[in-house]
Amino acid sequence: MLEVTRQQTTQAESQLQELHLRSSQIQALKMRQVMALRDIEVAKKQALAQAQEEEQRLQGHLEATARFDCRIRDLEQLDDPTFLQESQLLAPPGPLAPLTPPQWDADQQLDGLKESLSQLCGLLLDKGDPGGAPAEAADSGSLEAPGALALVPSPVCPLRRKLWQNYRNLTFDPDSANRHLYLSRQDQQVEHRPKPRGPAKPGSFELWQVQCTQSFRSGRHYWEVHTSNHSVTLGVAYPELTRHKLGPHTDNISHGPSSWGLCVQEDSAQAWHNGKAQRLPGVSGKLLGVDLDLASGCLTFYSLEPETQRLHTFHGIFTRPLYPVFWLLEGRTLTLCHRPEARLPSGLQEEVSGLS
Repeated sequence: MLEVTRQQTTQAESQLQELHLRSSQIQALKMRQVMALRDIEVAKKQALAQAQEEEQRLQGHLEATARFDCRIRDLEQLDDPTFLQESQLLAPPGPLAPLTPPQWDADQQLDGLKESLSQLCGLLLDKGDPGGAPAEAADSGSLEAPGALALVPSPVCPLRRKLWQNYRNLTFDPDSANRHLYLSRQDQQVEHRPKPRGPAKPGSFELWQVQCTQSFRSGRHYWEVHTSNHSVTLGVAYPELTRHKLGPHTDNISHGPSSWGLCVQEDSAQAWHNGKAQRLPGVSGKLLGVDLDLASGCLTFYSLEPETQRLHTFHGIFTRPLYPVFWLLEGRTLTLCHRPEARLPSGLQEEVSGLS
């Protein structure tokens, strides 16, 4: 009975986290909708101002033409010598310039709003999650596990859509997980709990860390992570990243030359490598992206809520395979977001270990 209760509690917590994720995405879509409506209003005012400008220009030309015509009729009443003299001083209005139409593209103005509304309706009608194979619960049992976790995108900017071209579906490595870290959802989700699972495995971290099964040695790769809250670190590391605690730090990600990381706290963020930190602006959203471009030697972290924003880029020469690695504080949960269409480019399968 106690075991069933624990399983039900785990399932309820998992569903609550999904609800929080869905809620944050809906809020992001609503914000995008407000911004799209604001942009339409600005574009409308600009188009009206352009139309009024053209109207004033045309009205001025008509008035100048009318004055010229009136002056011609006055001259016709004069004697010939005076007519010839006065007509030489009369200058006709200049040619009328082509009409400049207002810069208003209805399709362009409405595309962003239509996309936001479509995504919002999909979420509200529960069409945002593509179907998938069932996932395993954190504790095995007779309860039905929730559906497979899939990424429900927030409003997509061109940069993020381009990053998706190199999207990788990652999984956590159970053998590397600290005893306080519980994996679920087919190793796509990790949760920090007060009670340890049991004795430590030979390859597990002493600190509250876990790395992915997959590693990358060439090419370009992108993945996204959802955090239940801040106080987490995400990064990449060479295989030799020590499993043991070194010094006073709560994690060993980026405190040496073999790893790079982004530490996200409640009110700030820091980019770390080789024991040196660079302070960054605070991160408000809980959806983060990582872009690893081994060919150009760039590792870039993004905040994806409420909009895509680059946080920091590391530049270096990566000489060995890199594993995605994570640290999380007590009570935190990390989820590796999956996209159904994510796949490896041809010729790269052999270079990526463990990636299905």
